[in-house]
Amino acid sequence: MKRAVWFLEACLYIALSIPLAVFPLRFGEFLGSLLFYLWRSRRKIAIENIEKSGVRGQGLGVRDIAKETFRNLGRSFTEIVKIYYGIGSGIIDSVKIEGVENLDNARAKGKGILFITGHCGNWELMVAASAKLLPSSGIARKIKNPYINKFIERVRQRYGTSVIYKKGALKAVMKVLKNNESVGILMDQAVLSDEGYVIDFLGRGAWTTKMPALIARKTGAVVLPAFIHRTDKGHKITIYPEVELSAIADKEKAVIEDTKKFSGFIERYIKEHPSEWLWIHRRWKRVKS
Repeated sequence: MKRAVWFLEACLYIALSIPLAVFPLRFGEFLGSLLFYLWRSRRKIAIENIEKSGVRGQGLGVRDIAKETFRNLGRSFTEIVKIYYGIGSGIIDSVKIEGVENLDNARAKGKGILFITGHCGNWELMVAASAKLLPSSGIARKIKNPYINKFIERVRQRYGTSVIYKKGALKAVMKVLKNNESVGILMDQAVLSDEGYVIDFLGRGAWTTKMPALIARKTGAVVLPAFIHRTDKGHKITIYPEVELSAIADKEKAVIEDTKKFSGFIERYIKEHPSEWLWIHRRWKRVKS
């Protein structure tokens, strides 16, 4: 019975996504604007998060940033759907990459590369576009529907990306880095208390994963922050120079310091591109304000 439900869900997913594949990208923005008004619970979360963070910019107020966030998500989703159906080559070709020399320097060290990033811009597009420089693995949660999960997994593999699922990910990540390959971690979602530390994030304490810092210290992998944002002509990926790990003697304090430093790159991105971050996520949950 469950498999029948999953199959019907997959058929519905395909039926609803095909129009997005053929419609202009602006339709995605329209869809995002529509969701802004219809998805009240997430709109409320976004507005509250923006208000409490104090982030402003681009001449936009709190509600404007929230609405632009939904529009960006709608357009990003449309871009990814086009890529999934094999008609998004122009989207990938529009992506410019800056900081390739930082990638080359990291590869030369032979210790593997740990990319740190967040739910910024069109993060799925960043993975697909950067694979032409360096095939990599990404940590992701498995989608409950196995048919949809398999479909997305195959598309990611087609563009040179291997998927490491969160459950039992540490062993697989270690193996990838030992082979001087690369792994990307999105580290801007709230985690459980045994998975991280509460650090300052946009002026408020937030549970933040300690995994990148622990992995980097254990493997010697080079840590490179990498982000994507929209431009007038498409998208731009910026690969930053290697992040030096803390020299503090106390191991736990050093990991905390590294985690703060890594997370700081995401904060900087949000301040520079306030409408391109995932404000609809409960980033500060389980922390008393």
